[in-house]
Amino acid sequence: MAAPTPPPTVAEDVRRALAEDVGPGDLTAALVPAGRRARAVLLAREAGVLAGAPWLEETFRQAAPGTRVDWLVAEGAAFAAGAVLARIEGPARGMLTAERTALNFVQLLSGTATLARRYVEAVAGTRARILDTRKTVPGLRAAQKYAVRCGGAHNHRMGLHDAVLVKENHIAAAGSIAAAVEAARRLAPQAPLQVEVEDLAGLEEALAAGAPAILLDNFDLATLREAVRRAAGRAELEASGGITLENVRAVAETGVDRISVGALTKDVRALDLSLRFEPP
Repeated sequence: MAAPTPPPTVAEDVRRALAEDVGPGDLTAALVPAGRRARAVLLAREAGVLAGAPWLEETFRQAAPGTRVDWLVAEGAAFAAGAVLARIEGPARGMLTAERTALNFVQLLSGTATLARRYVEAVAGTRARILDTRKTVPGLRAAQKYAVRCGGAHNHRMGLHDAVLVKENHIAAAGSIAAAVEAARRLAPQAPLQVEVEDLAGLEEALAAGAPAILLDNFDLATLREAVRRAAGRAELEASGGITLENVRAVAETGVDRISVGALTKDVRALDLSLRFEPP
């Protein structure tokens, strides 16, 4: 698959990460003679899907100018345990300074992409698309959502600014689903609109209000099937809440259009990758 375009925040993400790791200076840099060059390989200790190449490259660009990174596995591609993902050559001092930050990015984002791919594969052959949520690591939302796309899944809204999701507290404050939908259309007529409901009565209210998309929060399988029957294509239906790899296929087979999974970016485990320097 073609890798998605990385967000414009890559350089800033890396700048912040290097600042917290290097601080006023790398005390270990002097352990290596100035001017020495080094070669290293990025190794996979387990199978996965690669994501984070732009962040790794930017880390070396900032901390070790002149470093060359040759990728042997493409962004968004699957790899096996033991695979060499990239070969890296550059100034030894800078490469050692960059090592942990570069690995942190590619391990975290590859973990996200790998988990996303597993969910996508679990629902293959159904109409359901897998989406992420706003449950992300603070400051790394754009990076994690990029990694979700590398895994073949889709992004929900980026934040509160680019779509309207009418939730329980909005409905309570507005007085009703109809009132909340009317206010959303008046205040943000161009923004995508979705209404979250907790039962079939709420679904009926959202359909009557003309909501184009409805999020079915923590519906069991039987109720999801009934919701699909009642909606009859009048609104895009999204299942959310309690979704796991063990039950996502059954959820998809109810006929919903989308399934949002907070675990993609909230509970993700970093992939086991290693940067090994070669002997001079």
